Amino acid sequence: MPYVYAGQYIRFDLGTGQYTIESISDDDVKVYLLGSGYAAKLYYDELDAAIDPLDPRATLYIFNGLLSGTFAPTGCRSSWCGRSPLTGIWNEANLGGHFGAELRFAGYDGIVITGKAPRPSYLYISGDQIELRDATQIWGKDTFEAHDWLIAETDPKARPAIIGVAGERLVKLAGVATGGHSHTRMAARGGRGAVMGAKNLKGIVAGGKDKPQYADTKGFHATVKDSNHYIMDHSAAESLHLVGTAGGHPGTDKFGDNAILNWRGGNWLEGTIKTSGKAIAETIFSKHTFCHACPIGCGKAIEIKDGPHAGVWGEGPEYETLCGFGSNLQCDDLNAVTTMNDLCNRYALDTISTSGVLAWAFEAFEKGVITTADTGGIELKWGDADAILAMIHKIGRREDIGDLLAEGVRHASHEIGQGSEDYAMHVKGLEVPYHDPRGFVSMGVNYATASRGACHLEALTYWRGVGVEWPGWQEGDAQGWIEKKRFDSSLGSQLAIDFQNFMTTYNPLGLCKFIAKGSFTPAQTAEVVNKAMGWNWSGDDLLEAGARLFNLKRMINVRLGIGRKDDVLPKRLLTEPRPTGSAAGVLPDMDLMLKDYYALRHWDENGVPTQEAVLPQRLLIHPLQSDRQ
Repeated sequence: MPYVYAGQYIRFDLGTGQYTIESISDDDVKVYLLGSGYAAKLYYDELDAAIDPLDPRATLYIFNGLLSGTFAPTGCRSSWCGRSPLTGIWNEANLGGHFGAELRFAGYDGIVITGKAPRPSYLYISGDQIELRDATQIWGKDTFEAHDWLIAETDPKARPAIIGVAGERLVKLAGVATGGHSHTRMAARGGRGAVMGAKNLKGIVAGGKDKPQYADTKGFHATVKDSNHYIMDHSAAESLHLVGTAGGHPGTDKFGDNAILNWRGGNWLEGTIKTSGKAIAETIFSKHTFCHACPIGCGKAIEIKDGPHAGVWGEGPEYETLCGFGSNLQCDDLNAVTTMNDLCNRYALDTISTSGVLAWAFEAFEKGVITTADTGGIELKWGDADAILAMIHKIGRREDIGDLLAEGVRHASHEIGQGSEDYAMHVKGLEVPYHDPRGFVSMGVNYATASRGACHLEALTYWRGVGVEWPGWQEGDAQGWIEKKRFDSSLGSQLAIDFQNFMTTYNPLGLCKFIAKGSFTPAQTAEVVNKAMGWNWSGDDLLEAGARLFNLKRMINVRLGIGRKDDVLPKRLLTEPRPTGSAAGVLPDMDLMLKDYYALRHWDENGVPTQEAVLPQRLLIHPLQSDRQ
């Protein structure tokens, strides 16, 4: 077997400071790949539903994908997995940048962390040097300051992954950041930062010289070269390079795909133009930024040189951030939204969940459900940049109502009540990302069934709206699909499953899903794997692996009490159509789509995978049941 992956991971107990090196079998890699696939395998085996996600006994699983650290297109990513303190179910947050590559160069595929350090600490990993070190000096520091300190204390070529003050204070919207000030990337969703904070773990620093080796080095080089050219020759990837994900903001308005005024609006086109990738390119753009082995370079470094936000620089806002703080909160000041992004990066806050819970708070304020007595005197007026910035600070520090909002919109709405649950936009506790299932109904059944709650990345079916297709999925009438079939609930389930199966392989492979936006097919992806590993997988083999891992994660959630009762959308998305625009009047037919989806997945009427579902072979000989009665 080639040494593409290291074949081992570290299991570290922070409470005792002791660790072991565990091996990974080649047979397991062929079943689960690595990344979130292998993490799900370990978590399923070790799951104890009685352990709270913030309990010191809770486990954090950090695993590279199979191709992380290689020069496969975007081969850089690591998955940060376990049970979410925000949702209480399976969670995987994926991290780009360079940390995953350096973890592989350090000689390991992953780290499994339990316990709680006796004092603020960081973990240093490089070959045989695995040490828990004191981080008292940077506890309370933002991610930029902590990054620079860790680099100075260890190795300028190593890469830290760090929590901010939000993670230290157990904010359940907190993520884990890497890249420092100049190229921030984050494992953002589901509260991984809070899990580290509960363990007194400020960060992990990895670096080394153990480079991957390949089954067919010459063939791998040639395949990667051809693949990079193919990806960049397709317009979606080219657009990502030129204007980043932010370039899509006006387009989502055209399709009725963005969120406006806490999902009540129909159009905000002028505002999306002001807060778009094109506007960034024309005003504050500094340079393109690239993750390890990435041919695209979707990152956009920015610098604000004048006005009230002068001096802000670093990684610019992406689409989800611009939509969340822009159209959803009605702020069309690009520099202000860029500053909101910078602030979230410093705290290591998930910008989707942070803007989502703020949109709920602003509507609750509008309706008189919360007042200035709750907000520390701040009036929550739509579009007020100063109010939004102040509330980000309050969430990051758990001050005033920020202490409640730090628990997420599900908890906050249940606590406040007074009908506010009706406009709390979440699925299974995870705030809804900014792609509207009334604009692309297939996203509705994806949100309802996705493993970590409302997650656009588990299917990305709205990409059909920009013409992304794969052989075998092509319907021959892209424009007709855009104009009509995107609203057809009878087609939604199969489309969601096809995309879920493909997208589920990306985190286990360590690849970025944006290469799929360059129309990179399952067969092409499998060929990259084959040249690296010496396998003989087809595109169908890859999709079967995706189905197997998707169903495994569903089984984890079943054991945590999830079933049909939880596969629902927020009330607003089921009962209130968009009032204007191309998606006006449309609502997803969730009863139809879930019935079809369960049948196609071979799940029973309660949403539990049956023996006919695509599952790891060892699970087919055991009863499939819940650990929570």
